[in-house]
Amino acid sequence: MNTYKDAGYLGKILSIEDEEQLQKLFDRADAVRKQYAGDAIILRGLVEFSNHCGRHCYYCGLNAANKSLERYRLTDEEILESAAKIASDNIRTVVLQSGEDPALDPQRLAAVIREIKARNGIAVTLSVGERPREDYALWKKAGADRYLLKIETTDKGLYDSLHSGMSFDNRLRCLRDLKELGYETGSGIMVGLPGQTPRSIANDILFFKEWGFDMVGIGPFIPHGKTQLAGTQPGDVNLVLKTLALTRIVMKKVNLPATTALGSIEKDYRADGLKAGANVLMPNYTPAKYKRLYEIYPNKRCISEATGACAPCMGSLAESIGRTIA
Repeated sequence: MNTYKDAGYLGKILSIEDEEQLQKLFDRADAVRKQYAGDAIILRGLVEFSNHCGRHCYYCGLNAANKSLERYRLTDEEILESAAKIASDNIRTVVLQSGEDPALDPQRLAAVIREIKARNGIAVTLSVGERPREDYALWKKAGADRYLLKIETTDKGLYDSLHSGMSFDNRLRCLRDLKELGYETGSGIMVGLPGQTPRSIANDILFFKEWGFDMVGIGPFIPHGKTQLAGTQPGDVNLVLKTLALTRIVMKKVNLPATTALGSIEKDYRADGLKAGANVLMPNYTPAKYKRLYEIYPNKRCISEATGACAPCMGSLAESIGRTIA
């Protein structure tokens, strides 16, 4: 039996605490990353174009019940200017991300996608949540290349307890539609959610493998004061790194970001993530006056810098661990 297909075995690895064994796990993941993904770190420029959201997810600061958050939407031209800056910095993908904005016009977003492709010729990744299949098809036809929709957890009971008014089955429907429409599809989880176990994380990894996702985003749960999970414990960074490492070993070629959340806890752990199997960084190109308002979690990294100022830091980060930027 291939033990990497067994949730019990993976759960035991995720429970490792011995430092020597942990280092062996991270070294193994780093070797797999080097073999299958190479040493060049991929950059993807992030544009958070709206913080409006109609959902009530219990972990997210953008939730509709958070009345203290100042809301914003970028104009089309602000989005296009950010995408142009990304292209001028020789980054070949723009990630357009928002809350699940009930006012999002699918035709408007399609027009923005077409204009980005026409002006800059770069890849477009979308992350705007659950939508009807016809919206996904419209955006794919407009030129969108990739779509990121995190499952957050494959434990249906835990999922339901965190997502008021949402359906786990509909989440799966969305992911299925995206793959059938030909998107490079990404998903992911938060590590450290209340009620989550190593065994459930192991099942998440097997889910990623079964579905063959192109990218998997894995970051720590960071509690937000304006959510139902305010005051709970944040995710353990070692468990995040173990999950990254094991996902790399199991999936081999997958793109794994060292997430901004991993850099926004007590210290910046993105270099540790890169040494545990990650190969993607996502500098933030949201216009500076809006960055602080996209507060999914508190103390988010790099919210005071000018637009695109993070990109030069990526080279220094890569160099510090003997890697290069793609």
